[in-house]
Amino acid sequence: MAGDSETHLKDRTENEHNTRQPFLIGVAGGTASGKKFGLQFKATLENVTSLRPEGDDFRWYLKLKCGNCGEVSDKWQYITLLDSMPLKGGRGSASMVQKCKLCFRENSIDILRDTITPYNAEDSERFKTIVQFECRGLEPVDFQPMAGFAAGGAETSTQFPEINLQEKDWTDYDEKASESVGIYEVTHQFIKC
Repeated sequence: MAGDSETHLKDRTENEHNTRQPFLIGVAGGTASGKKFGLQFKATLENVTSLRPEGDDFRWYLKLKCGNCGEVSDKWQYITLLDSMPLKGGRGSASMVQKCKLCFRENSIDILRDTITPYNAEDSERFKTIVQFECRGLEPVDFQPMAGFAAGGAETSTQFPEINLQEKDWTDYDEKASESVGIYEVTHQFIKC
């Protein structure tokens, strides 16, 4: 009996030799790339434009959900463009690689540098994707804006570095334009890309 199943497996392997498709274990969708999620930002801008994360060390604070067991991280975790951790099996790197504390599955998330775009005055009060993340085995479910944003005056060359959006509002004064500036009612959502 055992010999029959071994022969059957051997015959099956020989017959499928020419039609084999690559299969990657532990990679969602059977491909080397993961799922992409876009972070959409929405705010009311007053006399400012080009709101953007400043520098490669900008910290994206996220809460993440394991795609295998559904566990959501209880603490904020941050990733930056400077972070690079190797993926298991030498399949490249990601901004963060972690094991789920509930099911122990290795998951990763990577910031897609080329997708980072500013939120401009004409985007005010509308959702706009400002960054995309490539995720393997997890998905972002919440975002906390903190310090590290920058913007420029809508009608002047005034620059406003180190904008902190943790309180969902920010105000300042543009001396060149002699007017107040602000960012209000900050909100976000994630979309699948």
